[in-house]
Amino acid sequence: MTLAHRVGIGYDSHRFAEGHGVILGGVLIPAAVRCTGHSDADAVCHALTDAILGGAGVGDIGEMFPETKAENAGRDSIEMLRLAVARVRAAGWAPAQCDITVIAETPKLGPHRPAIRERLAAAIGVAPEQVMVKGKTNEGMGWIGHGEGLACVAVATLVRVAPG
Repeated sequence: MTLAHRVGIGYDSHRFAEGHGVILGGVLIPAAVRCTGHSDADAVCHALTDAILGGAGVGDIGEMFPETKAENAGRDSIEMLRLAVARVRAAGWAPAQCDITVIAETPKLGPHRPAIRERLAAAIGVAPEQVMVKGKTNEGMGWIGHGEGLACVAVATLVRVAPG
């Protein structure tokens, strides 16, 4: 049976350190913290990249951009997302829609959501209305609730296209 649609899910989390902002969905959000990680630590892009790669069945972010390769240190996660979409398109799939939830006590996403949606939409080749970004807190519970970091979950719907 040939499927016309596929769905992928991705997850990522990062610890906080002192800093001047958090990058989410390719947008720098002013904050007293930053996310730590091997690349630019953009949990939104990392979760979405995994969702898109997984939905197409062509690997995951760790396989495509291993931490063992020097060129991935500090790498721009929007660039990683674009390269993942190119791999998915070459396999005959394209992103159609995505839904993303960021779980964090800080920073607040509200005023930054339009910019994040536009940046992600441009990176994956869809209209901004096909990208949803939501922010939730952990109600003060656990490591997220205690302000130690943030997490992100992304779901991506893919449609069959001509390979290439």
